[in-house]
Amino acid sequence: MAEHLTVDTFKEKVFNYTENKEWKFEGEIPCIIDFYADWCGPCKMVAPVLEELSSEYKGKMNVYKVNTEEQQELAQAFGIQSIPSILFVPKEGQPQMAAGALPKDSFIEAMKSVLHVE
Repeated sequence: MAEHLTVDTFKEKVFNYTENKEWKFEGEIPCIIDFYADWCGPCKMVAPVLEELSSEYKGKMNVYKVNTEEQQELAQAFGIQSIPSILFVPKEGQPQMAAGALPKDSFIEAMKSVLHVE
């Protein structure tokens, strides 16, 4: 089940952007973060795919959701211009952003190449 993040839980589980200038992942396992809004059609198409991946890869990666309407500070911190925007966050290295509603096979490909999750 995807977990919804607020500014505080984001800083605790992903990245404390107010304290760190350089990227420093706070989590234990890689994650995917879905920046979305309730009114967004493509976001609604991505949601069930992310729920499936959350179940299928439980314990290997986390799936988080950030409602850009409610968490505007997070959306601004990551320069979110369009939604859905998907942030792939590996355990080591820099995160990578993808824009738009990706099909499931694209998520799986990015999970392998960016997150090193099989």
